[in-house]
Amino acid sequence: MTLLQQHAPADHADLPGPATEQTLAAAEERMGISIPEDLRTWLLQNSLDLPEEDVDDEVACCGFDGFPDEGSFFLGIRAMEKLYANRSTHCGFDPQDQPDNLFWRNEWIPFLSDQDGWMGKFIDVRDGRVGSWFVGEVTVTGKYESMAQYLDSVAEMLTKIADGNHPVCEVAEGRLVWSRGASPPHDGHRQSVLTLERQ
Repeated sequence: MTLLQQHAPADHADLPGPATEQTLAAAEERMGISIPEDLRTWLLQNSLDLPEEDVDDEVACCGFDGFPDEGSFFLGIRAMEKLYANRSTHCGFDPQDQPDNLFWRNEWIPFLSDQDGWMGKFIDVRDGRVGSWFVGEVTVTGKYESMAQYLDSVAEMLTKIADGNHPVCEVAEGRLVWSRGASPPHDGHRQSVLTLERQ
């Protein structure tokens, strides 16, 4: 069952198609890193890049705003690759003089961010665990054992929203609406949308 299609069909209708194996292979070659299986499966179902004509080159990341929360969005493979290139370093980690207290490692691939790239979530290619970063704060590693576990938590939140049990989000006219009833934008590329099909 596709939860978003069931509960927020207007948002679901805005989704682009999935990534292709060829697209992912090309991105892996450019990044110099293999995409973990969980993330690969996700992207082959949901590569949430905006159409190229709607991408804003003035911001670090572009995507379908508003899901899984009001200030962030899932990255498609193009946005993922762009942010990864921005975060990666020649020595493999940042800061270089604090290997035990890192902000970033090259083994981390971001899959969720705000438009400035200041905060988000990543998957560790070494073990598949999901962590989170926020500029100026300590990066949290291993917050979820896998991307599948993280997506389970998102599915649970979406169910609460659909049932009217979420404190700051509701469904109106088939769209997710945040900020306690604020009107949803209607430019076709705003409230983020997600298919949570689990195989």
